[in-house]
Amino acid sequence: MTAALPSLVLALLCLLQARAQVPVQPDLDTKKFAGEWHVTAIASNCSIFLKMKAGMKSSMAIVSFTPEGDLAMKLVWPLMDKCQEFELLFQQSGQAGHYIGAQEKRNLSVMETDYSHYAVLHSVQHSEAEPSTALQLLTREQDVSPQLLQKFMELIPTMGLTEDMLAILPKSGE
Repeated sequence: MTAALPSLVLALLCLLQARAQVPVQPDLDTKKFAGEWHVTAIASNCSIFLKMKAGMKSSMAIVSFTPEGDLAMKLVWPLMDKCQEFELLFQQSGQAGHYIGAQEKRNLSVMETDYSHYAVLHSVQHSEAEPSTALQLLTREQDVSPQLLQKFMELIPTMGLTEDMLAILPKSGE
């Protein structure tokens, strides 16, 4: 137990340092941010994502906020023969734009948004087996402009990810 303590402290410091490097949208307006978004691009070092990214299509993310200010996200992913739905709940962390998912051991930050066209989300999955980082580009319309895509691609290396971890998701039509 005592031998593990320095390692635990070091790991916690690394997590805090990584968290501090992620910018968050100042004064996030939850009313403007809520609603339907299309997941149009993702960059992640998650091994499961990397294996599946070639076959993925654009999905929907429906964002809402509870009266307590927690972020609820419903994801609808088109698969071969049906759509798969996931519901996630992230609790407020005390900092606007930063949320914590207790069950998934995940941090979610709204890095940047203009509310009407795009949003960039950063998430970190704290798993002992395989911690992972993801950046997601959400858009209100399924189409993404080349300028916005370029801006997103420039963020990838700043978050410790590489371009080969990027999937630009084709429209699903579903």
